[in-house]
Amino acid sequence: MTDIPKVDLFVIGGGINGAGIARDAAGRGLSVVLCEKDDLAEGTSSRSGKLVHGGLRYLEYYEFRLVREALIEREVLMNAAPHIIWPMRFVLPHSPQDRPAWLVRLGLFLYDHLGGRKKLPGTRTLNLKRDPEGAPIKDDYTRGFEYSDCWVDDARLVVLNAVDAAERGATVLTRSPCTSARRENGVWRVTTTNSVTGEQREYEAKMLVNAAGPWVTDVLTRVAGSNSARNVRLVKGSHIIVPKFWKGEQAYLVQNHDKRVIFINPYERDKALIGTTDIAYDGRAEDVTADDSEIQYLIDAVNKYFKEQLTPDDVLTSFSGVRPLFDDGQGNPSAVTRDYVFDLDETGGAPLLNIFGGKITTFRELAERGLQRIAHFFPQMGGDWTEDAPLPGGDMQAADYELFRNKMKADYPWMPRALRQHYGRLYGTRVAQIVGAATSLDGLGKHFGGNLYEAEVTYLIQNEWAQTAEDILWRRTKHRLHLTDAEQAAFADWFAARAEAA
Repeated sequence: MTDIPKVDLFVIGGGINGAGIARDAAGRGLSVVLCEKDDLAEGTSSRSGKLVHGGLRYLEYYEFRLVREALIEREVLMNAAPHIIWPMRFVLPHSPQDRPAWLVRLGLFLYDHLGGRKKLPGTRTLNLKRDPEGAPIKDDYTRGFEYSDCWVDDARLVVLNAVDAAERGATVLTRSPCTSARRENGVWRVTTTNSVTGEQREYEAKMLVNAAGPWVTDVLTRVAGSNSARNVRLVKGSHIIVPKFWKGEQAYLVQNHDKRVIFINPYERDKALIGTTDIAYDGRAEDVTADDSEIQYLIDAVNKYFKEQLTPDDVLTSFSGVRPLFDDGQGNPSAVTRDYVFDLDETGGAPLLNIFGGKITTFRELAERGLQRIAHFFPQMGGDWTEDAPLPGGDMQAADYELFRNKMKADYPWMPRALRQHYGRLYGTRVAQIVGAATSLDGLGKHFGGNLYEAEVTYLIQNEWAQTAEDILWRRTKHRLHLTDAEQAAFADWFAARAEAA
């Protein structure tokens, strides 16, 4: 009989919190297994607004501590992953029907100073009639404000945490749901079943971490046979992608008729990402989609402020995610806290740590505090380490992407600018692992259209658990937005044939 592997920590959930915890724990010397029922970041963590931000609107709900911690983390993450996280300026057109100007100014003053801002420029007031940022805005709006936050490639943030965890010794299992977890003689006996191959694996773990996001309660009750007084509130957030309709790299933040704020962000060079909605949701998280009323809601918000008037025909695609917010009893979904809560169950000497809530910006801090919370179970565990540690590809000189971009230009003069930008932004200093010895585009293998070459596909399969065409076209990259339908279909056929041959 084969011995069952024994590990310190078994983490359920391959979203940002699970991947962050696996990375932090592995870096402290713990033996770790991370299992995900689908692909990494396939759920909530790839369906966000793609921002690392303090949450300006949370100030209105007096979430000062949450905002301050998020603002501090914003700069930590910029240093850790400057290739996938970068500064963005946000323009707020103002009108007398919106929040009073003095209140906006006060909020922005707090936003500038709560988190000890070091790298990002501060707020400024705009004359929308004169300043170029006002060019796309309707003439009704003459005054605006501009402030800083950061953009992030959310799915890559998850994958890079998983890559780092694996390189530090963790085992990462994708498409392998935890089908059973039971306490037995002071340990957890955990079974995973690969949904593609049917292979079952068993582990013996000292501790179980439930970081299943929208499925946290399901894992808690159905899989682990436990319960908690805590709960999550599922809130649906939808986004649309349209062709970009303004000049400049700035984003916009506008207030809709219901006082919710909507982000209109530049996306993938020539597109715009618009969102999000906030709707209470009680269906299966797997089934969530953006409905017609949400799409129209977002279009209406844009059309209220911009000269360019959008219609549903402008929508290239949409996506929707379910945010697992900690249920703090608030009736309004927009008012539900974005904070997180740990629930530690020590029954039978086999502890279970459940995670309720959280947001992308604070994932690293959540992981660090979670490991601090369970440190007494692992006296040999190392201390905090992630605050100053770059993520894979982020180990750039002075965390300066511009210096790195210039180095890439010197290293690969034969590479088109758009392809250099694509590789640099997704892979950072690990670009060499994709390019290898290539000295021309022919050296990158088969070309599938846009900036997609075979060398990148091979890298993603070998190093980032990509198993399907969608994994590559939509989560590891955003090639899907730049390939024609025919090119996508041809790539899917090639990928399937490659997998069958293997």
